[in-house]
Amino acid sequence: MLKGKVFRFGDGISTDHIIPGRYTHLRSNLPELAKHTLEDADATFASRVRHGDFVVGGKNFGLGSSREHAPLVIKMCGVGAVLAETASRLFFRNAINVGLPILLCDTSGIQDSDELEVDLTGGTVHNRTKGFTVTCSRIPQSMLRILEEGGLVEYIKRHGDFEF
Repeated sequence: MLKGKVFRFGDGISTDHIIPGRYTHLRSNLPELAKHTLEDADATFASRVRHGDFVVGGKNFGLGSSREHAPLVIKMCGVGAVLAETASRLFFRNAINVGLPILLCDTSGIQDSDELEVDLTGGTVHNRTKGFTVTCSRIPQSMLRILEEGGLVEYIKRHGDFEF
């Protein structure tokens, strides 16, 4: 069970919002790049987010260029999971590959600073602040195994191969 506070963003949060283009030169210095995570959507995000908190978006989260570093810097900030109504296929897969859980569900009732409990295996999000639960699309078992290992690279290091 994941528990944390919500950082709410709207529809259309792109990889440019997550990693502003002016900081792409920092790709080889991930800790420094992480200090600018979501800066163009919320200038204070990286300094306020705490371990286990949630990024909550609306429709089409992570659209734009592939930028594999986008979900990685979100994870490096301590985010426990991303919740969105819909997400870019590339962002979704990159998130799983780096070990960042991403759940697709109705986020319309979730507001900034709400306290959530997220059950990845059950696919539920309980809003402790507002007292309601939403059901998310279930993460396939194969992806849950990747997440449990901390990402695809860690999974391959540990198991040597991936079995479907």
